[in-house]
Amino acid sequence: MSTGTAEDLQVSPHASDGNHAIAYLGPGRVEVQTIDYPDFVLRDGPGVNPANVGRRVDHGVVLKLVATNICGSDQHMVRGRTTAPPNLVLGHEITGEVVEKGRDVEFLDIGDLVSVPFNIACGRCRNCKERKTGICLNVNPDRPGSAYGYVDMGGWVGGQAEYVLVPYADFNALKFPDKAQAMEKILDLAMLSDIFPTGFHGCVSAGVTVGSTVYVAGAGPVGLAAAAGAQLLGAAVVIVGDLNAERLERARSFGCETVDVSRGDPRDQIEQILGVPEVDCGVDAVGFEARGHGEGAKREAPATVLNSLMELTAAGGALGVPGLYVTGDPGGVDEAAKKGSLSLDLGTGWAKSLSFTTGQCPVMKYNRQLMMAILHDRVQIAKAVGATPISLEEAPDAYARFDAGAPQKFVIDPHGLIPR
Repeated sequence: MSTGTAEDLQVSPHASDGNHAIAYLGPGRVEVQTIDYPDFVLRDGPGVNPANVGRRVDHGVVLKLVATNICGSDQHMVRGRTTAPPNLVLGHEITGEVVEKGRDVEFLDIGDLVSVPFNIACGRCRNCKERKTGICLNVNPDRPGSAYGYVDMGGWVGGQAEYVLVPYADFNALKFPDKAQAMEKILDLAMLSDIFPTGFHGCVSAGVTVGSTVYVAGAGPVGLAAAAGAQLLGAAVVIVGDLNAERLERARSFGCETVDVSRGDPRDQIEQILGVPEVDCGVDAVGFEARGHGEGAKREAPATVLNSLMELTAAGGALGVPGLYVTGDPGGVDEAAKKGSLSLDLGTGWAKSLSFTTGQCPVMKYNRQLMMAILHDRVQIAKAVGATPISLEEAPDAYARFDAGAPQKFVIDPHGLIPR
């Protein structure tokens, strides 16, 4: 057990195990690298803000990773669609066992199994105290909000690794009440760090409630999680739209209606399902790499989903936007898109009195409730998103398969702890 000093870490019983992790090399390239075992001091490295170098993390814990997932947000970086630097260690969807704790950690113990929100939050600032943990003011010198292993998020080392450091652990970590029970449902619980709360947040932001009709744009893991979340909230009809036939089939597998946007404007297909060409609530689970509809599906058109949702959401309704939008996109379709500026049909949104909510999901606002829904068999989120365990060595191939549209959520199991 560490007290958080350098001397303790030199004799850590786990440090000799090494630490292997997935790193981004450049567009389309990731590899397994050997990196430093976690320290209770934030060191310099790829993407680390200089103001964070040397920052003490006596309030942190070291986790042995049990599950760490590949996310669509990671894929944006791997495609070269952000300003992520080479050798950035990836991974922000973290579930693990506490193997060391800093001297200031009071309420977690060695051996605890925890879920870690992808947003890093101090628990002390105004935003954290108002449950806005996605925009913590103290963990990223560049801007409000931070995350593990992500571009412009302060440089906290990613969790697609064997071991990872989690700061402000008493605040950030969600401890599972029964470790044996948690391991039986680990693939479901691994979704609590990001995609399940994120999809659920999109639905809550869109006003989904009992009897709602909902359109979710995007049948990737976040879109499928949003669809499952909408069902959990009591939606009457959940419609999922995408270009990928296999992903649409997965949405149908748990009771969703589907729209193939390669066939044209989703309004027409929605009218065939509902009898009217609009829904009560719209969710954008696609983000800035959106494509057009119909013949336009072959071309990237980053404002397509947002504009489509404003058209097909009923007047007075709301849009939840868990899909990622960035301020820097080297691969943007034009100079405006490269800076995150999109041609939005805001007039339509204004005329219809629509509201929309963007930004990181404040995971802690939802993760405990969703954990209880999983533990008590109210939702099977792993089945809904196609959770598939893989080894750390298989991760580069899984990135390629995910990029090609595989209807799966890849869960890296660095220590071989998840039953296949």
